[in-house]
Parts: sequence; C-alpha cells; structure tokens
Amino acid sequence: MRSEVPRERLRFSSNLTMPPERRRRMKLDRRTGAKPKRKPGTRPDWKAGAGPGRPPQKPAPSSQRKPPARPSAAAAAIAVAAAEEERRLRQRNRLTLEEDKPAVERCLEELVFGDVENDEDALLRRLRGPRVQGHEDSGDSEVENEAKGNFPPQKKPVWVDEDDEDEEMVDMMNNRFRKDMMKNASESKLSKDSLKKRLKEEFQHAMGGVPAWAETTKRTASSDDESEEDEDDLLQRTGNFISTSTSLPRGILKMKNCQPANAERPTVARISSVQFHPGAQIVMVAGLDNAVSLFQVDGKTNPKIQSIYLERFPIFKACFSANGEEVLATSTHSKVLYVYDMLAGKLIPVHQLRGLKEKIVRSFEVSSDGSFLLINGIAGYLHLLAMKTKELIGSMKINGRVAASTFSSDSKKVYASSGDGEVYVWDVNSRKCLNRFVDEGSLYGLSIATSRNGQYVACGSNCGVVNIYNQDSCLQETNPKPIKAIMNLVTGVTSLTFNPTSEILAIASEKMKEAVRLVHLPSCTVFSNFPVVKKKNISHVHTMDFSPRSGYFALGNEKGKALMYRLHHYSDF
Repeated sequence: MRSEVPRERLRFSSNLTMPPERRRRMKLDRRTGAKPKRKPGTRPDWKAGAGPGRPPQKPAPSSQRKPPARPSAAAAAIAVAAAEEERRLRQRNRLTLEEDKPAVERCLEELVFGDVENDEDALLRRLRGPRVQGHEDSGDSEVENEAKGNFPPQKKPVWVDEDDEDEEMVDMMNNRFRKDMMKNASESKLSKDSLKKRLKEEFQHAMGGVPAWAETTKRTASSDDESEEDEDDLLQRTGNFISTSTSLPRGILKMKNCQPANAERPTVARISSVQFHPGAQIVMVAGLDNAVSLFQVDGKTNPKIQSIYLERFPIFKACFSANGEEVLATSTHSKVLYVYDMLAGKLIPVHQLRGLKEKIVRSFEVSSDGSFLLINGIAGYLHLLAMKTKELIGSMKINGRVAASTFSSDSKKVYASSGDGEVYVWDVNSRKCLNRFVDEGSLYGLSIATSRNGQYVACGSNCGVVNIYNQDSCLQETNPKPIKAIMNLVTGVTSLTFNPTSEILAIASEKMKEAVRLVHLPSCTVFSNFPVVKKKNISHVHTMDFSPRSGYFALGNEKGKALMYRLHHYSDF
C-alpha cells in the first residue's frame, strides 16, 4: 500500500503545467546558456503549485517582475552594417546618375550646393539654413519646433541711410488745409508718418469708411459657403420675413423729422445747394456764406466732417461729381468754376473754361455717367463740356433764354426748358434737336427734371403747375399730353427732384413759405401729411435732394437751415 501512493503522486505531478513566470525565466536561461539559479533550501515552484483541491496561486505583482532584457551587442552590430550597406547603395546610384552629366553641370552644382558628395544630410541642413535654438524649457512640441526651424533667417540690410532715420517735420500752421486737421495747438508740426495717418483718417471720415477699391484684403468664398452664411444669418434673426408689397403706398408717407444736416455749423445765409454723396453717408450743404460743408449723416447729431471756405465767392450752386470724388461750385457773379478734389484735399480754381466765352457761369448740370458737364449760358446757349478736362465739346442753341436743363437717365439726351414755355430735346453725341414741344398751359418754364428709371419728365412753370409727361411721348410726339398736371402750388415752381426709385417727385417754390409738396408716383397724388401746416418751420425752399436709396430727404431754406427727414418706407440710406 505504501508503494502505490508515491506512484500516484508522481503520475499526478507529471501532468502539471509550468507557471508563466517560470517558463519566461527558463527561456531566457536557455538563450544565454546559463542554468536557472535557485536559492538554497527552496523547492521548485512547480512542486508548490496548485494541485487538486488547492486554490490557484496568484502571480507576483508587477513591481516584483523583472524588466525585459536589452538587445544584445550583436543586434546593434547588425543595424550598423545595414545602414552602411544602404549608404553604399545610395553612393553607387548617385555615381551612376552623374556619369551622364557634363562637367559644366557638375561644376555648377558644386558652386551652388557645395561639396556634399559624401553627406546628403549636410546639403539639407545648408538649404534649410541655421535654426534658432530655443530655450530648453519651451512648451512647444517637437513638430512645432521643427516647423519653426524651417524658416530662413532674416537678412540684415547691406546699407542704411542715416538721413532716413531722422523724421522730417511738416509745418501745419502755414498751410490752410493742414491747419484744419490740427486737433490742438501742440500739433503745429507733425512728422510725415503722423501726417499720413491723419490724412488717411480724414479721408475715411469723409468717405464714411474705407471704399471698396481701397480694401487690401478681399473676401473670397465659394457659393456654398455664402449660402451657408445666409442660412445662418436667417436663423439668427427673428421677425416678419413676409411682406405684401415693396412699392410705396400712396396717401400718407411715414417720415420723421431729424436734426438739421448743418446743425453743427449754423448759418443765417440762404442755403443754395443740398446734395447727398452718391457713395458715402455724407451730405453737402452750400450757401451764400461762401462755404461748402460736408456732414456725416446719422439722423441724430450729423457731425461735421469739413468746411471749405471760398473767399468772396457766394455759392450759387454746388454739386458732387458722378463718382463722388469732386465737388463743383459756381458763384452768383463770377465765371470761375471751383473744383475741390476730395481725395487729394486740393481746391482747384478754373478761371477760364477752354473754349467758353460766357462772362458768368452759374447754372450747370452733371451727367449721371460722369462724362459731361452742361452749362446754361446766355442768349439761349447750352454748352457741353468734357467732365474730365473741362474743355468745350460743342454748343446748342434754343429760342429765347434757357430757364432750366437736365440730362436723361442714360446721359444720351438733354432736356431744356425755355423762357417761352417750350421744351427742347437734344442728342448729346450729334448735338441735334430730336424734338420740340410746348409745355401745356405754361407761359414760361422755370424748372425741369427726369426720373432715373427713364419713364417720367416733369416740367414746372411760372403759374405753379407741374406737368408730368411720359419720356417716350416727349421724344415721338410734337404735342404730347401730360399724364397728370399737379396744381397744388400757386406760385412759380423753382425746384423739381425725383427720388432714386422714381416713386416720389418733390416740387417746391421759393416764392412762398411752406410751398413744398411730395407727389406719389405712379398715382400722381400728393401725400397729405407733408408739410405739417401747423409747425411752419420749412419757410422758403430753394433746394432739395434724396439720399442714394431714398432713406433721407433734405431741403434748404433761406434761413440757413438744411432740414432733413427720415423716410421709414426705405430701410437703407
């Protein structure tokens, strides 16, 4: 019985599996050829392993495990040999490629890249340039540091002029245009850089911001991106996006009385011209006080931008050029035409228009395309000049005196109203009379205007009647009938102005107080809520104008005020 027990124990022990730690140590010992070391007096782990009925033994914690062995010296030697073999292959391939190169090409490569036959890494380092070593404690990653090192070093200038370092000072007191740009008495002299910045600020202030042609960076985006941005803007706003009609309703015109345009520069002299800038949110006010003033339009304070004083030159009319870069002004008793260049800030007097023999230059018109300047002369003459050179192109003559004139919306025709009550239509290119008709019910004309959509012609007479014609009938018929005769004024109609959308016609008479009306088109009815008779603050109106998108309406009176109104139907300036 005793002999059978050990046999069964040995048979049972032979089926045991070796623990993982033991197997790992045995493999390492076999590689190195050493026998496994064992402490004296200890039994093998497999003998103390779990048997039947015993719980499995837990492996040793990770802190007690032995680290993996490092690669041997033989592996390092193999890696060095592989690298050397790769270098020899690259050298052989490079020599094979250079056999076909001519000697001149090889010499040129040595001059440009240097002698780097045995080290291509040296060539790469030379092309990259020296890297700037940063601090060791920098928080940048390795990729960022490598990207920074790829930039070539900044080169020092070969030669420096000492005179460039000395800032030349510009005198601000002895120049009347620079004197207006001084903010305080300490700025009697400014450096060139400071003056450049000041001129830039004045220009941006005068233009209402940076013009599109002066922007250095342009927005480039695909149509998909723009549509996504539009969708985002739509989702970020709330309100009524559905409107029944965009046309102006008749009857009552919703409007608000704003601060006068020239409130920051009050005057008691008569306002002879009020006009909005065609591209910027600016209004110009000129009068018999010899000054042309520019104001920023905000509807609240209307801050003054600039005033130009013309000595002994009471202004009869002032007008912007079509592109808004110039201001033209004439006087009541002079033949001089002043041109103010807004971009350069220069005032240019034109003492004699080339080819023109008029003694006094007063009334003039500027074509909408900016090509022509039309001057109303004496004895029935109309003088057509080139806007750019101010030279005479040709003259046209009507019977009687010229009461008023205007260009058509396409600048191809000229409409002239005579003192005999007749209207003449001239072709600009050929300067031939296309048609001539009598203004119905007029003894002599005082004013004339054309709409921007090319549909209407309005003629004002001395009896206070305004006849509204269709432009096509004025060109084709010898006796056209007016669409409607507006008889709301009882004195001579001296001012006529269409708004840019051709939905409003403003009519006024300088002979009577509060003699101004706004006519709705195409119904040809007068708005009943303007002017407010109870207030009586308009007085005698001498000039009128609408802003480029009809958001504002301005008029000038003989009390020196440029009254301004906000038209709520139009959302833009």
